[in-house]
Amino acid sequence: MVESIEQVVYYIKIQNNAHQNCKLKFRFKSIAQITYIKYLCSRVSRRIMKTVLQTTNSSFSMASLISDFKEITKMRLALSVVFSSIAGYLLGVEVIDVKILILLAFGGYFMVGASNAFNQIIERDLDALMNRTKNRPIPSGRMSVTTAFVIATIFTVLGVVILYIINPQTAMFGAISIFLYTSVYTPLKTKTPLAVFVGAIPGAIPFMLGWVAATDDFGIEPGTLFMIQFFWQFPHFWAIGWFLFEDYKKGGFFMLPTGKQDKGTAVQVILYTVWTVMVSIIPVFGFTGKLYLTPVSAVIVFILGMGMLYYAIQLFKKMTEEAAKKLMLVSVSYITLLQIVYVLDKFIR
Repeated sequence: MVESIEQVVYYIKIQNNAHQNCKLKFRFKSIAQITYIKYLCSRVSRRIMKTVLQTTNSSFSMASLISDFKEITKMRLALSVVFSSIAGYLLGVEVIDVKILILLAFGGYFMVGASNAFNQIIERDLDALMNRTKNRPIPSGRMSVTTAFVIATIFTVLGVVILYIINPQTAMFGAISIFLYTSVYTPLKTKTPLAVFVGAIPGAIPFMLGWVAATDDFGIEPGTLFMIQFFWQFPHFWAIGWFLFEDYKKGGFFMLPTGKQDKGTAVQVILYTVWTVMVSIIPVFGFTGKLYLTPVSAVIVFILGMGMLYYAIQLFKKMTEEAAKKLMLVSVSYITLLQIVYVLDKFIR
């Protein structure tokens, strides 16, 4: 049809939109040449569009995979746990070992990620019933149970091995945490409100785990760190259970101590908040070995505790989901700031 393309096309310049910006400059010899040029332009445009779509789909798939990975391991929760572990390590260590710190961070993340993945495998059918969880990777169909199980298994092995490199006691407590969370706490959530008590044990391990990683010893110091985070779990999770009561009800979960959003639950929230504050300032009295808190820091922690207690009392007065949500947010701030105060107190005094 055309002896040489170069004789017809001087250049084809494509910018942005392949269909609107295909500019041709050529000498006309026949109608056939014009038709052929249009055909070439159309093919080039389609090829460019196909490449763009493939690139976009590839980027979208990668972003989706990363998002699902974050969700199956509950990245934000896992990072908060790692933060607690690092705080405990800094409290217990005499000379900071960066290698141990890195191992603790990765090992801790793997352990929490494994627990969360196993939890979502077990609860996949119930998750599909609740608005909060129905879009998780497994119930939404974006991730298979097999894939989630492989991730959970690999994370468990990596977590235990990494923590064992630090010391065997750290690995033991990490393994206990996974077992209690997945094999005891998760099944009990649909059976009894006491599930929160069981869940508070693995939830309280990270803070003390850091101390054990630093010292290879379990004594009154890591025991005190454990008790602080153990009592804190109750007002925190009961606040969550309160403002998500209707959603949890769809899945058949029993999260509140009385099973209802009533005064009895609100009173227990207040009591456990008081105990949390009391345990948090015990180190100032010198009863907790090497774990010590100066009077100034103790006052700061106490003031933070009074802020949390205020919102616990507000829940008792208002009995609303909004009050419960505020208490939950304040409780997160409390435990985070407490750990920061403890660490700063050690290195500044």
